[in-house]
Amino acid sequence: MGVEEAYAAVADRYIELFGRVDHVHPDDVDLIDRHLTIRAGTVLDVGCGPGHLTAHLIARDVTALGLDRTRAFVEHGRSSFGLDRLLVATVQRLPIRAASVDGILAWYSLIHQSPHEIDGALAELRRIATPGAPMVVGFFDGDEVGEFDHQVAAAYRWPVDELSRRLATADWTETERRRRPADPSTGSRAHAALVVSAS
Repeated sequence: MGVEEAYAAVADRYIELFGRVDHVHPDDVDLIDRHLTIRAGTVLDVGCGPGHLTAHLIARDVTALGLDRTRAFVEHGRSSFGLDRLLVATVQRLPIRAASVDGILAWYSLIHQSPHEIDGALAELRRIATPGAPMVVGFFDGDEVGEFDHQVAAAYRWPVDELSRRLATADWTETERRRRPADPSTGSRAHAALVVSAS
């Protein structure tokens, strides 16, 4: 079963567990706000899932566009949040013209990209970004690049330095990083975030 089909099969449960901003760690919401609500222009929420963070950005007076490969998520975002700027698409083939996006949120939307696929995805995100555009990337932290059995579909952990290096190869420049250890009491895995700007 592919990633799209796997998420479609659990869409209702996923929305229930993760489809609200108050399900996002407050430190992460702050990071997103600090970097993606300060510039004029359009922010792309790539892999937007149920659309909750797209709706959050719009509530902060950001012109935000969301896209996700799972149609059930896009339909939920349209009906529950009134989001008419949601598209069904993949990060490997973005239906967006070059140098037209002024900020990007990639919040856990690259975790299913294998080490062989991620460079293409990062280059595609750079293609659509205006010079200097910030991108906030959230992902699973790890000591080495490694696949693990994610609850929905196979996913990958990345060491922060290695993902930063991959981003630099795609002409992104790191400006900030955050890490949070795993919390066995809640079952949360080790988390990391990188903030980069389009070179």
